[in-house]
Amino acid sequence: MSGAFQAPRGTYDVLPEQAAARERLERTARRLLEGAGYRRIETPAFEATELFARGVGESTDIVQKEMYTFEDAGGRSLTLRPEGTAPVCRAYLEHGMHKLPQPVKLWYLSSFFRYERAQAGRYRQFWQIGVEAIGSDDPAVDAEAIVLLQALLQELGVRGVRLRLSSLGSPETRAAYRERLQAHLHANAGELAREVRERIDLNPLRAFDSDHAGTQAVMVRAPRLLDELSPDDAEHFEAVCALLDAAGIPYEIDPTLVRGLDYYTRTVFEFTSDALGAQSGVGGGGRYDGLMEQLGGPPTPGTGWAAGIERMLLAADSTPVPQPVVDLYVAREDGGRDDASAAFALAAQARRAGLNVQLELAGRSLKGQLKQAGRLGARFVAIVGGQEGTRLRDMESGDQESVDGADAAVARVLRGRHPA
Repeated sequence: MSGAFQAPRGTYDVLPEQAAARERLERTARRLLEGAGYRRIETPAFEATELFARGVGESTDIVQKEMYTFEDAGGRSLTLRPEGTAPVCRAYLEHGMHKLPQPVKLWYLSSFFRYERAQAGRYRQFWQIGVEAIGSDDPAVDAEAIVLLQALLQELGVRGVRLRLSSLGSPETRAAYRERLQAHLHANAGELAREVRERIDLNPLRAFDSDHAGTQAVMVRAPRLLDELSPDDAEHFEAVCALLDAAGIPYEIDPTLVRGLDYYTRTVFEFTSDALGAQSGVGGGGRYDGLMEQLGGPPTPGTGWAAGIERMLLAADSTPVPQPVVDLYVAREDGGRDDASAAFALAAQARRAGLNVQLELAGRSLKGQLKQAGRLGARFVAIVGGQEGTRLRDMESGDQESVDGADAAVARVLRGRHPA
């Protein structure tokens, strides 16, 4: 419509014909996750900016470039949440969840916000399903989280799924490795993309994500963190791999895999879909054993993942969603006020009886109302008013009978819905 408002760039409307697929995704996630002991949590849409600066990491693209940050009337710096793990960890600490049996297993389905280049399946306001298992460093927690995401993708029919797996080790191991990697990047700075070169000292691991040909050539020769894990970290990673093998989950070990958040330790993983082209990531996560301390809490291990709803739906097979059953369509013989009141009362009574009811609201002719009832797949149509009173039409057989008021009409529809 010329001159009408449009949704801001990078956002979108979920239209009625799209909502059914999203609802199916949510039902599937709830069944899988709650069946595994995860309970739902929702956190505020905005948090203190410092939560993400400390938790996600000052050097990350998210904090440096992508956050929607504003100052409120009280002068406080607030940020629309760009990710879900730091807010859930904040809630864990704030509400004393350490007193609960560990690990505390939580899941969420929320909207998030990042300022990045909008493209197919990637938006500035987007939705994610995520899980967090907080309070245990057992490798089985990592493996179970991966298995649950794999099961969700499989049930949704996401095509061409592959699992990439690696380990980032402990912060101490990563700090020593970071120095070696920085030295390698400085020695080859002339071959690197400008953006990578400018961030060697700030965030050198992100060089592995560059699609710049020269940078990629340099990274082929770069040292690998996976080769420098401590014995404990290597044992943890081997245990995760063994559990995935036991569960029959295929994976490929990718020593170049890094995640875009600073809080990850040990296990990291990503599911990709060949159906999505170059931007193939569907979901991923890992372990974040040091995050609670960064947020001011006691040392508390944790593991989690997040998967983009838009990405999953884009990569999934299209599955027809059945339309809701319409038990009764209430039509009117004419537009008189008495008929309108009687039709409205009949619809209300039928709904109280548990029937799915639609009511004529557009002023159509009786012929138009019957046609609309057919489009909706209504099982019965009640025609209210006129000299014959209320009549009930069976839309399957075409038979029509007079009924003595609303009680009789509702009883007849109920018998048709649940025949003896």
